[in-house]
Amino acid sequence: MTPPPLQATRFERLLRQLLDGVFGGLRGSWRRRSLVVLALLVGFYLGQNVTSLWLTQVGKRPVAVLGLVLLIELVVRLRSRWLARQPVGAVPLPWLVADNLRMGVVYAVVLEGFKLGS
Repeated sequence: MTPPPLQATRFERLLRQLLDGVFGGLRGSWRRRSLVVLALLVGFYLGQNVTSLWLTQVGKRPVAVLGLVLLIELVVRLRSRWLARQPVGAVPLPWLVADNLRMGVVYAVVLEGFKLGS
């Protein structure tokens, strides 16, 4: 026995849009989902290793942070310029992977900053 469908109220549409925005990247085939999750984890791994390696061997923290910020800003600008002409829900897989790599690196750098600050 299936539950009856929800009425098309404004609140139900808002919830559906919110859930599509949060979990929209996890829709699709297993290949797409696994690449999205792997990109997030690889981005975190690379962010941890780059900051740790750079800080211990080179010791120039501002240079490492500036390089990562410039790289992340470049990816964001390229993505926004490239995807401006496409519909909102149709993000190609390479850009989704690049976004998740970026989010993983940002999370790792912020976490490293909290570890150094405490």
